[in-house]
Amino acid sequence: MNHRLPLFAAGLLAASSIQAQHDAQRPNILFILADDLGYADLSCYGNEYIRTPYIDSLAATGVRFTHCYAGSAVSSPSRCTLMTGKHTGHSTIRDNFVMAGGIEGKKGDQTIRRMHLQESDTTIADVLRAAGYRTCLVNKWHLDGFNPEATPLNRGFDEFYGWLISTAHSNDPYYYPYYRFHGRELVNITENADGRHAIHNTDLSTDDAIAFIRRNQHQPFFLYLAYDAPHEPYNIDDTHWYGHTPWEVNTQRYASLITHMDEAIGRVVAELDTLGLRDNTLIIFASDNGAARQAPRETLRCVGDLRGMKGQMYDGGLRVPFIVNMPGRVAAATLNDRIYFPDVLPTLASIAGAEEHLPSALDGVDISSLFYEGYKDVDTYSRMLYWEFPGKQRAAIRGEWKAVSVKRGAPLELYRISTDPNETTDLSSLYPEVVAEMDSLMRCAHRPSPNFPE
Repeated sequence: MNHRLPLFAAGLLAASSIQAQHDAQRPNILFILADDLGYADLSCYGNEYIRTPYIDSLAATGVRFTHCYAGSAVSSPSRCTLMTGKHTGHSTIRDNFVMAGGIEGKKGDQTIRRMHLQESDTTIADVLRAAGYRTCLVNKWHLDGFNPEATPLNRGFDEFYGWLISTAHSNDPYYYPYYRFHGRELVNITENADGRHAIHNTDLSTDDAIAFIRRNQHQPFFLYLAYDAPHEPYNIDDTHWYGHTPWEVNTQRYASLITHMDEAIGRVVAELDTLGLRDNTLIIFASDNGAARQAPRETLRCVGDLRGMKGQMYDGGLRVPFIVNMPGRVAAATLNDRIYFPDVLPTLASIAGAEEHLPSALDGVDISSLFYEGYKDVDTYSRMLYWEFPGKQRAAIRGEWKAVSVKRGAPLELYRISTDPNETTDLSSLYPEVVAEMDSLMRCAHRPSPNFPE
């Protein structure tokens, strides 16, 4: 026995060393999501008014996608497709509100119904946690509906710091909250007591993110950092970046929310550098949908020349920034490949070596080869991308064509987006056979949902 103990200990050390090497080869994953950020709100996407130097740096030294499409034109369904890899023809949550099922609750004085992510829905956090990643969501979940048992901690996340729909006052007042979830406990942000504006939500979220990174620097982690900015109401006291402009106050605040978030992202990246984690951390930045109706879209050119806005399935509501950065691994490039949110789950599973934990039926594909050294073995052009607000709007893109209807019962419009990316000329009357084909494909992409009766 005395001779075997050293051998046994040596075996444990060797196994531990092998595990440590394996963990070191798997990158940490930091997914940063803005809220209602327009396609052209960033300097690196052509904005001439809003300063975003830290995000611009990620784009300049990484991959900037010009044709990324969100999962939907509003928050909850978009985040659902991001988390589950299923488009809104198949996903549990297809709109912010549902017509049947779900749970009834209040939005202001209005009684509404919301659907929540189900236990049967496999999330990115489920997949990566099963592969040995420590998982954390900071700030906005928006997939709990009015169900307090559908929190991030019930859907694959080890840690959660933020707010929930099911606990309305957990983010009240917006951007300067007095309450905030730390795990399952609702804590007080004492600095913001009595209506004070001492700590902005963007700073709270950034502090929580940095604390998580510090605690988990010695193991692989997945951090989903979902900022509120620049979602309305445009509530930020510090507008020094744009105080000299002739813009109205809300425009200054909108731009300030974005620049403030940009500086916060700079803080997170700097922390990764300080801890020696930067070279082994994959960073992805995106927005959940296009700029909102309340945004200063004309003054600041939030969606550029794209048609539409949040809530509409024209490209102004669906196309979003998507930036991927990892020093030494992801080469600097601008790619026109067409990608969308259902691709994120299979892609991150591939990068983490977690494919065995993926559910069988996904609508997205692994696009990781686009990140690394310019490999392009994915056909992102001829496949169909699909979206729906059941009974109200639907859209699909395939090849050179986009078919879309943004009004209940309206016929499909048809745009040749290869030459008309701004959707200015409806060609449906000239190509009825293309409309019929797209309509057939879209009907096949739709699966009935009990929450949206046919």
